[in-house]
Amino acid sequence: MSGAWQFTSEWHVIAQALAVLLAVLATGHALLYKRDSRAVVAWLGFIWLAPVVGPALYLILGVNRIKREAVLLRGGMERYQSESGTFACPPELLEEQLPEDATHLVPLAAAVARVSGRPLAPGNMIETLVNGDAAYPAMLEAIASAKRSITLVTYIFDRDSVGLEFADALGAAVKRGVEVRVLIDGTGSRYSWPSILNALRQRGIPHARHLPTYPWKLSAINLRNHRKIMVVDGGLGFTGGMNIRVGHWLGRNPRSPVQDIHFRLRGPIVAQLQEAFADDWLFSAREALRGEAWFPRLDAAGGVLARSVVDGPDEDFGKLRWTILAALGAARRSVRIMTPYFLPDQPVISALNVAVMRGVAVDIVLPSKNNLPFVHWASVAQWWQVLEHGCRIHLTPPPFDHSKLFVVDERWTLIGTSNWDPRSLRLNFEFNVECYDRPLAASLASLVDARIAASRQVSLRDVNSRSLPVQLRDGVTRLFTPYL
Repeated sequence: MSGAWQFTSEWHVIAQALAVLLAVLATGHALLYKRDSRAVVAWLGFIWLAPVVGPALYLILGVNRIKREAVLLRGGMERYQSESGTFACPPELLEEQLPEDATHLVPLAAAVARVSGRPLAPGNMIETLVNGDAAYPAMLEAIASAKRSITLVTYIFDRDSVGLEFADALGAAVKRGVEVRVLIDGTGSRYSWPSILNALRQRGIPHARHLPTYPWKLSAINLRNHRKIMVVDGGLGFTGGMNIRVGHWLGRNPRSPVQDIHFRLRGPIVAQLQEAFADDWLFSAREALRGEAWFPRLDAAGGVLARSVVDGPDEDFGKLRWTILAALGAARRSVRIMTPYFLPDQPVISALNVAVMRGVAVDIVLPSKNNLPFVHWASVAQWWQVLEHGCRIHLTPPPFDHSKLFVVDERWTLIGTSNWDPRSLRLNFEFNVECYDRPLAASLASLVDARIAASRQVSLRDVNSRSLPVQLRDGVTRLFTPYL
């Protein structure tokens, strides 16, 4: 009996020692690699108060071990840059390209040049496509007219009527001899059941999943490829907030309608869309896309100065946040923001408030009813931080508005896939385009103003008048902001 007790006691000591060792290792990693001190404090408390479970969850959720295997796959080969670089407009010449009342944005262009590492390309045309009603027919028409190549990356590709329509069009392109490559996020591919993957396979469409969520690939659990890019024949591009699913096509009366904005692009900037896709495809499919079929010479197509801002939890970490902060710092008259998920971190909140204090009118447009209630609750818990300094928040009526726009002084615009939340700022692989063009910015500002006209403005009194149970619910939900 005493021997059995001694054996149990020894194993108890070993288990305790192992738990302490795991906690020490997790603590050391958090102290060395976590950038946000508040995240460090939160993780340390969890690691030590929940033995074994805390370190295990830190390993799964807290460690960014991705460092983008693409870096290794490239083996010393630099990221591919096409001849779009020959169209670059350096910051020192930007002043000549801008109207007199927009020259204050020259320092912004210089900042984003350093942040993004991409050239600012003149000579682009960018058209706004509102909802799937405008975007999907335009995309399907482009696929039908493709002669050489089609690349498509999307977060969600549902197997519904719209998804199958896209699959049929892509399959028909393959039969015509067009080179087609489709990339879907590993998590996003599971949004519909059965998934679209078998339909792509049946039609002979080359495809891959980005970070498939296998149990042994823990890094994929919390990291998503949120990009939406389509490029046809290397010269016609589409990007924006829209996934491929019937909900965006409002004219088809979907069960869960979703408003959104997409963009059609022509000109040298399209090469930067293709470069982003080629990098993701190399990582996911181990195939390098090079040559004229994917990267033809591109001529000027319009008057928009544009540059891509690629962001992700790898070597591109923080580029979106720095771009947002630089744009808010450059604003002189107005800032218009449309986003479905508004959970900004403290530096962004401070930048918004400083802009208001400088006399800038800041309008933030959010959906009144969110498709993710927990995100809405956590967002409401933060609204007071910007309302008390003079930012204005407007809530759009249903259907749910998934649009993403950022317009400064009706001269500069950021379009693309990013939301104003921790997922986009820290965890997701995102793609955005900054645009310097007065007509484009003015038209998008008018679009935001039209949404505001149909919205309900929220006051600080509204936020403070929530019942205590609701405030507590929202406050508790806010604690999980980094993972919503």
